[in-house]
Amino acid sequence: MALDGCGIVCKYILVLFNLIFAIVGFAFLGLGLWLRFSENTRGIFEIQSLNSSAFVMGVTVLITLGSVMLIVVAFGDYGACNEKRCSLVVFSVLLVILAVAEVLCGLLAYTQRNAVGNSIAEFYVSMYALYVKGNGDPAIGVTLTFIHNLLGCCGVTGFKLIELAQQTCPQAYISSSCPGVISNVFDSNASLVMSIFLGTGALLITALVCAGILLRQIKRVNEEISKYYSAVY
Repeated sequence: MALDGCGIVCKYILVLFNLIFAIVGFAFLGLGLWLRFSENTRGIFEIQSLNSSAFVMGVTVLITLGSVMLIVVAFGDYGACNEKRCSLVVFSVLLVILAVAEVLCGLLAYTQRNAVGNSIAEFYVSMYALYVKGNGDPAIGVTLTFIHNLLGCCGVTGFKLIELAQQTCPQAYISSSCPGVISNVFDSNASLVMSIFLGTGALLITALVCAGILLRQIKRVNEEISKYYSAVY
């Protein structure tokens, strides 16, 4: 009286899914907390007039998203590994909410691509200014280096020789400023961004299907066990 082949496959798919989700969740939460409580950025959150700035909103999103992902992982991993129906039901509900949110965010990012691109560029400028004023905060430096190498840009000027944050720029000669590149990249790749959101939503739906199959398998096993003991005793 155990799970059949399909149930076992779904169980290990969910375990793998939760492992990947946990890694991403810890990365988001760790970066968000570092930016929130770092000595060079903590003061921004204590100034009321800056509470609506792109940087504050971006850090808040990172912390919230990372926390939600880890909560989902906790229910999913416990339910899959221990074959607990209650945890899998909660996990399934959370996946439905996340899948709907992913699809809506993808559609919103596509229809409002100019505004979203400008907001992301503003978030970059805020991080750049904090890095320069904060004497090179390591957390912000790592983030800027990743952005510069990914997009092939260098700071707010694009010229490495005069950049205040030149140590975060790529080794190659660059003549593109990052705020302009970020806005253009998001606008020109809006369809790709929407596809990523929709693809992530499809991945969540796949995990939801596996959770549903595993729930049915666990229910069947429990019913067989109940019938067995009823027949014996």
